[in-house]
Amino acid sequence: MPHILPPGLPPGMVEAARLTKAGKLTEATRLIQRLLQGKDERQPETASPGATLEGEFVRLDPATDAGSRPSPESGTTDGTRSRPRTGLGETLRGLAARFKPTGLHGGAPHPSPDPLPDGASFVTLSHSGTAGTRAYKLYVPANPGDGPRPLVVMLHGCTQSPDDFAAGTGMNALAELHGLLVAYPEQPALANAQRCWNWFRPEDQRRDEGEPALIAGITRDIMRDHRVDPQRIYIAGLSAGGAAAAIMGTTYPDLYAAVGVHSGLPAGAAHDLPSALAAMHQGGGHHRKASPTRPMVPTIVFHGDRDHVVHPSNGDDVASQASDGSGSRAEVLQGHKPGGRSYSRSIHRTPDGRTLCEHWTIHGAGHAWAGGSPSGSYTDPQGPDASAEMLRFFLDQRSSKPNSPEAE
Repeated sequence: MPHILPPGLPPGMVEAARLTKAGKLTEATRLIQRLLQGKDERQPETASPGATLEGEFVRLDPATDAGSRPSPESGTTDGTRSRPRTGLGETLRGLAARFKPTGLHGGAPHPSPDPLPDGASFVTLSHSGTAGTRAYKLYVPANPGDGPRPLVVMLHGCTQSPDDFAAGTGMNALAELHGLLVAYPEQPALANAQRCWNWFRPEDQRRDEGEPALIAGITRDIMRDHRVDPQRIYIAGLSAGGAAAAIMGTTYPDLYAAVGVHSGLPAGAAHDLPSALAAMHQGGGHHRKASPTRPMVPTIVFHGDRDHVVHPSNGDDVASQASDGSGSRAEVLQGHKPGGRSYSRSIHRTPDGRTLCEHWTIHGAGHAWAGGSPSGSYTDPQGPDASAEMLRFFLDQRSSKPNSPEAE
């Protein structure tokens, strides 16, 4: 069957994608360089000066992307710079960066850890299985909680590390408050040059294969080694990690009781690099619907309406996927963080009142974790507290079918 590229890609991008798929990286790189110089496109768009590629995500320099470490010098009253949505030139710069030798990329940030409460631990562990090996960090709070502990699995975004993601989201402090465990699987540069989860590859979208098998294996290792409540296991992620979390919700609905997707994409949004770039750039609702033979996993979604990296319509698609075929109705509430951003919160419920999805659209926000700490990357302290709201949503959900560490 011939390979079909997604609609809407410019001709130069189509040819670059074809060369990439054929393994002709040198030719693809030269073409992209010509495109960047405007030699193969009639009306090339100017790229943002801060654009590089986070694996499959165009990273914007914090000084130029709304919501990522906002600067008061950026020229707007909310501390961010307003600019047009990501254009062709910026996407091409990102694609060109993909072919740089991996040695040119900096390592994932490792901020200085906050002091741990007496009795708490934050250690590096490793899982090995048929799909490979992945390291992860596990936070075990000093607070013993009440009975078996809930577990939250957090999937970082491109270029991030577990330490960076923990610092930015503040999830460990909330874990201490609630007495729950938090795991941070780590994507190594060997798996993706920019440490992105490979959400766009078919082999990393299927149960018991690739990265889903690794993440589920980490989850089950923790269940085996700690007193975890099997009905209260949750998974969340940012950007590429959010897309991977959506995949985990559709491939392991028996393992996770709820999913959090921040600035990500729906499961099945892409099947290769060209379709991933198209989904990120323009959205379009191309996603796999939830299987009617499996229970739908409750999902909470956060997305900035000025996200120039992952099109905001992807947040709509995640919400649609979580509530598809349920006959749900949506209640829309408006809110505002004091001194910060306003938001719209859509709550999708079944006719009997069960919540399937919460979709938070954060007005004026870019590609960043809402309410996060500036000690981590890709955070927007002006937004509502996504970490606290996710935990509130998660802890209201319980899996309908208890599972065990050995469950497949």
